[in-house]
Amino acid sequence: MSLERKALRVCRTGSPWLLGALLALSACAKEPTPVEEVPASHPTRIEASGGASSGLRELPAVEAGPVISVFAQKLERPTPLGETTAVHVKLPPPSNRELAESLVRVVGDPRAPMVLFRSDTLARLGAIPTSPGPDFFTLFSHLPDSELLRRVGSETRVARGEFGAVTRETLLFNGRHPSARFMGLPADARSFRDGSLTPLSYCPQVPVSTQAGWERTLLVRDPAVVLDSARTWDPCTGAGTKGGRWTFAHLMRQMAMGSGASPEAFVTQWLSSWLNDFTLNGDTVPARRKMYDEVIAPWATASGAQSSLLQNASTGRWEVQLNKPLDLGIAPFRLLAIVNRLDLGNTQGGGYGRQANAGELRFVFGLTRPSPWGSGGTEATCNLKPFTVIFEYGVPGTGCATVVAWARQWAMLGNHPSFDAAYRAQLTAMTESVVLYGMAAGKGNLSALNQLRTNEAVLGATQGRPWELREFRLTDENPANGTDTPAHGFLRPHTLSLTPDDAAHDSQMDDDVDLFVRTQVKGGLELPVVIPNRCTAKYAVPYRFKGRSFQGANALVAPPTHWAAHGASATDASEVCARKAFSLNTCNGCHFKDTGTNDFSGVNNTAFTHISPTSGIPARLSRFLTGGGPGLMFSVPDAQFGAAVTSWSFADLQRRHELLYDVATCSLCGRFRGLDAGFLERMEELTGAVPLDVSPGAQAPPFKVGPIRDVEMVTRLLELRPAFKEDFWDAPLSFLRPPEVFVH
Repeated sequence: MSLERKALRVCRTGSPWLLGALLALSACAKEPTPVEEVPASHPTRIEASGGASSGLRELPAVEAGPVISVFAQKLERPTPLGETTAVHVKLPPPSNRELAESLVRVVGDPRAPMVLFRSDTLARLGAIPTSPGPDFFTLFSHLPDSELLRRVGSETRVARGEFGAVTRETLLFNGRHPSARFMGLPADARSFRDGSLTPLSYCPQVPVSTQAGWERTLLVRDPAVVLDSARTWDPCTGAGTKGGRWTFAHLMRQMAMGSGASPEAFVTQWLSSWLNDFTLNGDTVPARRKMYDEVIAPWATASGAQSSLLQNASTGRWEVQLNKPLDLGIAPFRLLAIVNRLDLGNTQGGGYGRQANAGELRFVFGLTRPSPWGSGGTEATCNLKPFTVIFEYGVPGTGCATVVAWARQWAMLGNHPSFDAAYRAQLTAMTESVVLYGMAAGKGNLSALNQLRTNEAVLGATQGRPWELREFRLTDENPANGTDTPAHGFLRPHTLSLTPDDAAHDSQMDDDVDLFVRTQVKGGLELPVVIPNRCTAKYAVPYRFKGRSFQGANALVAPPTHWAAHGASATDASEVCARKAFSLNTCNGCHFKDTGTNDFSGVNNTAFTHISPTSGIPARLSRFLTGGGPGLMFSVPDAQFGAAVTSWSFADLQRRHELLYDVATCSLCGRFRGLDAGFLERMEELTGAVPLDVSPGAQAPPFKVGPIRDVEMVTRLLELRPAFKEDFWDAPLSFLRPPEVFVH
């Protein structure tokens, strides 16, 4: 019997959190009815290499009650710090079992701590009117009345159909995986004003998820945009505007402005990084000198330049010689998509963070080698190559209001009936607010770039294999001392986020990987684990593990196809979950077996990429993204244990759709009072310990960790807060959600 059928569970406390209770209620829950279902003519199951699509309606339907993890409650009088609202949060059980009964919990960065008090204890002390239950903890906020009225107004606009047809049904996602269906609850302003517990559930109604909606608000790949004659230039046909706002040339020119080099030299230096071996964090990455043959030389010829590849006799390094610069305006990289990654806000650190951000804006380009180049060419002569370049920018600005405003702009794009001139003008204004020089004062070259990633097979020694992923940043990374400092200058090779060194570690039988998964990742699982519907973990991949290089400087795909923990047990849900969580977040697993991205025919899915560079315009998307289409999810057999143990379901654009409208229309922005780190020092003096839940593998804090069980001490800590107050900062009232770790 599979783990899925047994609903194998792992729980360290007697009170399961959210989904554990949620699934237990599903058998008797009332069935929600969405406004729009998958049409009867739509296939309910679509087979594809590595997985199959099925209807989201197959997920269990549950009542909203167990889903609610945040309540707001107006206080009878403001606190001494000017806070007007108690925010009650259902925290998951701590990784440190010793803290399970603590009356105080500390989460986040100890240098900017967030201190929460058990709600039942505060109610008993009279600090709050009532408690929503024993699993809830309370922190305080200032919530203006205008915020609740704004949410009520936004709910009304959605219900009127201003964003299209609506559904009352919301999907609950556990990390990447759709797990249940339920109905959100409206914000009750009157109840809040009366001091009642006000649930802050998901939106009561959301626009129906459609292909057209995805195309306008999440992943824009329509020819009207990616071949816009005023903003793009097509190296295959010569149509468009050289250096337009959405071209490779424009992005590179803006990025190079603070480097001290010309844009042409900036790009040539980046391309030249493939010509020689380099070593980073102990991982030696072999050169792929076909970069010269496939990209540099033909681009130089099209630019009217003479080029050669020579080995420097004194250094032994290969260098490109050009008698004139490359013409950036005719770059062989064609725009495939502009992508809204609002969902990446506060997901990469693996822990609770208090600064809200709007995630990333991404541009995806595919390599071409057109013949003829530009004028006179056609789609048939484009010669599309298996090579993608992804510019990944951090959207400037932090704070709840900034994030909501960004989400609203994307939601408003969804109101356009087509990709008309008004749509493209609004999208241009949004992209320019991110990519222009000077948008990120504290980052390298004053560019908002987080990282630039490549994924290609064309430069491999053998045709088509193996694919290689690389990452570049405008930082000085020093693995030896664990620093990664923003720096001006050229793009530099960077270790790959959350991905091991596949040269030093065998992807299937490595003892270090097995130990890391079954200790660090397993120890960071959110509990209780329910396979396959409840499986997320917080962890970080270190530069070194057990004295050996661990984080890699590049990643090869097929092989490796995924990462295995060879000692993990198929009957231990926590180990099955930890293995999946770890491998799915690597470049190797995400771009192949863990997401079912292994259809070499290209008929039903994609292989090695989630946005195909070789399928033409519009680019084909992976089923990991689409689920197979609106209303569908794509189920992939577990990469190590197979479908006999469990399969994992994905509908990532559906997940991003739900989040977009939740942020744009149903967020409530409160102002939270910061506490100085000295508060924790004083807490340790008074109680002998600080109840900080430290993630496995994280650096130990400079104080003793332990629970607080004395009710009188809770009173003293409440009274102590004003002595360590800092400025207010704004965040959604629901910001203390369990952390998610993913970068892809």
